[in-house]
Amino acid sequence: MTSPTSATVTARADLPARTRARLASGAGVSIALAVASVAASATAARADEPYVVRQGDTVSQIALRSGVSAGAIARASALSDASRIRIGQVLTIPTTSSPTVAPVAPVAAVATSHTVVAGDTVGDLAARYSTTVAAIVAANGLDARAFIRIGQVLTIPTPATATATATATDRTTPPPAGTTTHTVVAGDTVGDLAARYSTTVAAIVAANGLDARAFIRIGQALTIPTTAVTTATLVGNTFAGRTYSNLVVAAANANKATLLRIGVPTTSQMRATIVTTATSMGVDPALALAVAYQESGFNHTAVSAANAIGTMQVIPSSGEWASQMVGRPLNLLDPHDNVVAGVAILRSLVRTSPDLATAIAGYYQGAASVQRNGMYADTRRYVASVQTLMSRFR
Repeated sequence: MTSPTSATVTARADLPARTRARLASGAGVSIALAVASVAASATAARADEPYVVRQGDTVSQIALRSGVSAGAIARASALSDASRIRIGQVLTIPTTSSPTVAPVAPVAAVATSHTVVAGDTVGDLAARYSTTVAAIVAANGLDARAFIRIGQVLTIPTPATATATATATDRTTPPPAGTTTHTVVAGDTVGDLAARYSTTVAAIVAANGLDARAFIRIGQALTIPTTAVTTATLVGNTFAGRTYSNLVVAAANANKATLLRIGVPTTSQMRATIVTTATSMGVDPALALAVAYQESGFNHTAVSAANAIGTMQVIPSSGEWASQMVGRPLNLLDPHDNVVAGVAILRSLVRTSPDLATAIAGYYQGAASVQRNGMYADTRRYVASVQTLMSRFR
């Protein structure tokens, strides 16, 4: 990613300073735990819902939108291979009123193995094998990015293995050194707790054996890793010479951990989503592709120290502005919504800027800043790079 504020855009420069500060510092935390908060608020009365697959969808992405686990969708939809769904296919989105419970198996049940092929993500594999991203990461000693490579042989914990591991995690003993205990109260989410205790969502999930939704309940005693994880954050607090506040960086880390945990589409899938979205919204696909590549390399797990999120590197305040433009709330962690937000911002900048170069500069530096100060040296380099990339994507 290349911009320090990445898609801060002028779009929010017209807001009062106090409002901009509130949006930039606070919104990321609430967005970060979209999965957990939706899951916690689901009502048992809601019936199972059909979902029609669209361009660029993956089971992991749909799970993020609906607030259930990818494995639950795979089971409810009788998918033999959750990594292979097709446009127009109707999936069943289960609810808490009709969970599919994996059969109890002996603790000694063995895990299976999987050889990574092109296009695989840990999120898709978790859905395919009815397990969780955290379980696969733990079983294979993967790093914080959950990075896998073609040809790698992974150990995939079976549902029985995952259940046995979770059951064995007994929190009646005192928490280990470097941790604290928190009793969940109404309104708590794992993302809020991660920000409050300066830790990460992934660390809390792992320490408490939480499921793929990071579901917590009122009265539950959680072990919160503290000093042990502060030295191994996913996102640092500085970028391009700027240092960001602890709250913004905590939100960025929570968002990064969530994206790594749920799994994201491949870069080729993200590229297809950008083309489809830009075309439908009347924006030059080459422009949208060039900006996305410059910002993230089509990598939806990218999060900056400024809490610029995902493929299009949009900060929460800019995401709110984009939501207003398209007439519906956009979840920046959702791959499709993230692209919609970035493309909506580009569309507005192209319409209101005197030329294309100024519009591109506005995405990086902010249109108000460009108008007031002209393009900074790094902005000029950014614009030149994007314009070069546009010719490649024609």
